[in-house]
Amino acid sequence: MNAHARRATRAQQQRRCPAPRAQRGIALLVAILLVALGTIIAAAVAYENAMTARRGTATYAFDQSLLIQQGAEALAAFGLRQIYKSDPSHTYFGQGWDKPLGPIEVVPGVMLEASLEDLQGRFNLNNLVKRDGTPDQTQVAAFTKLLQELGLETKWAGLLIDWIDVDIVPQNPDGAEDSVYMGQTPPYRTPNRYISSASELLALPGFGRDRYLRLAPYVTALPQGTTINVCTALGPVLDAFKPAGQTEWSTSPDQLAKNRANTTGCFPTLAAFQASLGTQRPATNPTQNPTQNPTQPPSSPATAFKESSRWYRLTSLITIGGAEFNLYSLLYQDNTGAVRPIQRSFTPDELARPLAPASAQ
Repeated sequence: MNAHARRATRAQQQRRCPAPRAQRGIALLVAILLVALGTIIAAAVAYENAMTARRGTATYAFDQSLLIQQGAEALAAFGLRQIYKSDPSHTYFGQGWDKPLGPIEVVPGVMLEASLEDLQGRFNLNNLVKRDGTPDQTQVAAFTKLLQELGLETKWAGLLIDWIDVDIVPQNPDGAEDSVYMGQTPPYRTPNRYISSASELLALPGFGRDRYLRLAPYVTALPQGTTINVCTALGPVLDAFKPAGQTEWSTSPDQLAKNRANTTGCFPTLAAFQASLGTQRPATNPTQNPTQNPTQPPSSPATAFKESSRWYRLTSLITIGGAEFNLYSLLYQDNTGAVRPIQRSFTPDELARPLAPASAQ
């Protein structure tokens, strides 16, 4: 074989077998890709494990907070029973139920703060409509005045009445039924039943958050017919039942709180408050036939109040490590003094403290 043939054979062999250097480069690239893929998989597994552990911790903390809340309910029930045994006819500040609890360490790393509020110190929105479905004119007049005291439009009284009453016909020019609400975005209907939360005010067309924050601290949603406790009622609620143009308690809430703190017992007393109402008669609806329902006589401002309460709200703040849980319990005390929770929630009906009337700002 001549030299030319040998060179040709050697060139063919070199083309069939790549150089070792090129093979080392491809192997290094494959190794880098495998390491990167393994790192990604390991990071994903570690993240999922961490999230699983975090979810488990959160679930455990949530369950633990519910158990602690039930313990706070038991403490509140015990305290209210003891107060009821000593004085079943009166509920007022200074009896002990109004003092906040804590913060106390329930178990290592778990803190509890709790406080009770007498919900019968607020205006009950469900009292606007009587059980026969007609508006209670005394309550309507009081709610209208309360709206005026807080600088809100009085039209919301008519809208709320139609939201609650059983018919689908607007009660007055300020009312609204399905024909209005079906035009909202998204459309919805009126419930035509008593409300379960004061937050349903937000469903009224155009009511808005600002009005809600102003009104919510003074109103509540309790069973129809529940009276107001004159011993714990807020100043604007007391003045709402006084004759038009008369205000006494809402102009100086600090003085009302001071008088209650310096008085052993109820302030103002039911007798004194009824005397301040004078001989005011319940308002009547000129469009309503006075003989339409003779079995339910019109109410009066004097009969809307008592000196005792049965409905309370327990606010529990549980801190577990860096997590906080706010829980709210609606408590009812029956005529035997026994207390039981009726409703539990993770949000309050209102999102702010009581605001001063617009005229006072």
